[in-house]
Amino acid sequence: MKQQDSLFQKNLRNLLLDQIATDQSISAHVIDAMREVPRQFFVEDYQQEEAYEDKPLPIEGGQTISQTTTVAIQTNLLNVKKGDKVLEIGSGSGYQAAILHQMGCKVYSIERLERLHNLAKKNLTKIGFEKDIVLIHGDGFEGLPGFAPFDGIVVTCGAAQMPEKLKEQLSVGGRLVVPVGKDMQEMMVVEMIDENIFETTNAGFFKFVPMIKGTGY
Repeated sequence: MKQQDSLFQKNLRNLLLDQIATDQSISAHVIDAMREVPRQFFVEDYQQEEAYEDKPLPIEGGQTISQTTTVAIQTNLLNVKKGDKVLEIGSGSGYQAAILHQMGCKVYSIERLERLHNLAKKNLTKIGFEKDIVLIHGDGFEGLPGFAPFDGIVVTCGAAQMPEKLKEQLSVGGRLVVPVGKDMQEMMVVEMIDENIFETTNAGFFKFVPMIKGTGY
């Protein structure tokens, strides 16, 4: 059942997003979508008062929901539009997938931990998106070759090395946004500019939980 979003929470969300839009030069398309997705639906009950503090918050399985600014930056770097097919690696609590869906994308999201796969499904029900987003319990390193190519791929955990299999699943003109590194990660943006020809740029340094092979509970 879809939950209600209070005026108080909307006001907190808008204040934070106004600041992020100004500080980070985030597109109106991204910010408008984020205004419509209540972050408090994707955190624990005891974290409600922290939902609109601009910081990561712990979720199940030793993972986190990313800082709101980080979500905005990654989404902006994807440069996707309505109707694009997007793959997310690391469903977490479902927040990033909800924003991409709100932007009009067809979203596929992989989560290696079964408990987080189930959590994302439960949280997306709160906003009425559970039937529109394809959630898969699986190994994110493999991507989804059966559904490729994708117009955008976003990785919400830190890969020690560039995940080459994900690059291969881009469409021409598509972008892979992935933090790469062990302790701190460089946010890499890989664009397929022609068949099997890629251009890579760096969008700064971030800190993510590690990307891990395989699946688990």
